[in-house]
Formats: sequence, structure tokens, C-alpha cells
Amino acid sequence: MATAAQGAPEATDGGGSSSVSSSVSSAPPEALEAVAAEWMLEFACSCLCRHFAEQSGAEFWRWRDVAQALISGLSQIPPHQKKTVYLCQLLIRIAQGKSLGLQFENDKRISPLESALSFWTLLEREEIKLEKLHEEIRRLIQIQIVAVHMENRYFREAAEVLERLFTDSESDKPLRVKLATVIKTRDPYVPLLQSFSYSLLISKIKSYIELFMKENETNFLIQEATKHVVSKGLGATTLQNRPVKVNENGRSDLETKHRLVKEKQYITSQSSGVIIKPIARRGSGQKPKESRVLQNLTSMQNMGQNEVSLACSRRRQKWTPKEDLELKLGVKEFGVGNWAKILAHGAFDNRTSVMLKDRWRTLSKMKQS
Repeated sequence: MATAAQGAPEATDGGGSSSVSSSVSSAPPEALEAVAAEWMLEFACSCLCRHFAEQSGAEFWRWRDVAQALISGLSQIPPHQKKTVYLCQLLIRIAQGKSLGLQFENDKRISPLESALSFWTLLEREEIKLEKLHEEIRRLIQIQIVAVHMENRYFREAAEVLERLFTDSESDKPLRVKLATVIKTRDPYVPLLQSFSYSLLISKIKSYIELFMKENETNFLIQEATKHVVSKGLGATTLQNRPVKVNENGRSDLETKHRLVKEKQYITSQSSGVIIKPIARRGSGQKPKESRVLQNLTSMQNMGQNEVSLACSRRRQKWTPKEDLELKLGVKEFGVGNWAKILAHGAFDNRTSVMLKDRWRTLSKMKQS
């Protein structure tokens, strides 16, 4: 192609452009699509990581769908993109790890977090050197797999999952024994589960995302998009021209938008997605709990301090009249059973969806008597 271009008559700028067009047109379409798909997948993974770290629920789900579509189009995973694919699948499962009614695997017993653990194992195999962070994340996922089952009162399933999680190796034995003891207590608020909480897991995943993003700063689409935004001054213009209006009640639209986003997060977390469908937990006799909004991802610092007092306070903390009123208003607005939705919109002090359900049962009994 280069020889033909050099020998062509009237080698003007237009001729050079024609040479490039000729080169492009002669490239196999399949090869072009494969290269472009790689760029798009890397870009989608970058967006997924950013929105996960920023807790941008609606945007996270949007880029989840983009990433899933691109991954589904792969006949096989290129070796240099394995980490990208594995990380996308990990984040999708971690984001919905509290929703036991979602299925990612053919085996209906496998919870979202168990599926996440399998992708974390694949990610670890792609690492040149395993750091302390890798071991911390693995341990947190294992603990939270058990914790989520216990929070939903699936104690028998928690014992069964323990058998699947751990081998007979001596390195696994201490944690296996501790979790077995925790399951026997049938108490999801013991110090171990409080210390190695879901929010701490999210925090550690964010740390891993930062490392991944630094390693992948050379993404072609990101570089080109950055050049375009900088050259056009689009970023600054967008922020400066964004209006902040005030509604009739005197509250800013930002507050209203925040509420709508939380609502969309809740709805989307239960909506359909690739390879996801509701299932019933076998053997428990209970229906799956409602999907929960991606929790506030605040890092849990000084996790070793006040473990016992924290656990006890959650178990024994008395309900205040204000909380009872919030619960009644929530039930009136969203209906009985929508505990996760009520929790997301109400002003409760260190409560869970299960606590809301139990309190409503107590209030109903008091009203009947």
C-alpha cells in the first residue's frame, strides 16, 4: 500500500488522505471491529471503576450494561484484557452482593458474592505479585458471603456456604473456625462481622481500583477524549453552565435529584440485567429478601476499636418515637415489605432492613393489643 501511494500521480495533501482511506478500506472489517471493541471495553471498564468509586448508581448501571454487551461479544478473552474483563465482572457482583435474590451462576446456590470471589481468584492469578491488599479483599469477601446470608436469616445456607468456601488447608482453618462459631450464634451483629463489614470491603475494592486505573492510564479512547475535552474547554463550560434551581418548597433541585438518584438506584438494582434473574433460596421456606440499594460506601476506620459496644448497641438500641414515626411514614408511602426502600429514604439511626421489618411487626402487635 505504501509503494502504490508513493507512485501515484499528483501526490497532494488530498492524495495523502486518499492513501489513508485506501489503507483503512483494505483492512479486514473483523480486525477493525476487534481493535475498536478492545478500546471500548477498556473505556467502559474505566467508567465502571470511576462510577463505582464515586457511588454514581445510575451511571454505574449504565456502564455495566455497556461492559456486559462488549464482554458477551468476545469469542474468547484476549490475554492482555483478562484483568479488564475480570474486574468488570467483580464490580458488578460486589455492587449487588447484598441481593441474595439475584443469580449470576447456573448453580442457584451461588450468591452474588460467591460469584465475585471466583472472579477475584482469577484476578489474583493475573497479578505479578500478590500484595497484602489482595489477601485483605479475599478475606473480606469470604466473611461477607457468610454475613449477608446471616443478615437475611439464612443460617442453614450460611453453614452450607462455609463448606464450599474453605478447603482443609491449615491457612484457612482459623477463619473457618471463627465463622463456624459465628453461624452457631445466629447473630449477624457479632464483633467479627461488624469489624470486617461490607463498607470496609467496598473501601478496599476502591483502593484496588485506584491501582488498576494507574496501570491503565494509556487507554486510547481516554487519551483522545481528554485531548478533545481540553482543546474545546468542554469540562469547565459544562460545570459553569450547570443551573441550580430552587423549587416551590425552597429546596434546591440538587436535593431532589439526589432523592431521585437513590430511587433509581433501588429500582435498577432489582431490574433485569445480563445473566441475572430472581430465585428463591432452597430449603429455607422464606422468600428472597428485597434487593438493597448499593450501601453508603463510607470506609470503616479504627475497626478494632469498640467492637463489642458497637455490636451490642445495634442489637439493643431502643427505638425512638422519631424513628417509629419515620417507619410509619415510610410504610404509608412505600407499603409494607419495602424495607430497603423505606430505609433508603428514612432518617434512621444505625438500622437495617431486617430491623425495620421486626420493628413494624412489634408496632402492629402493640396496635392490635
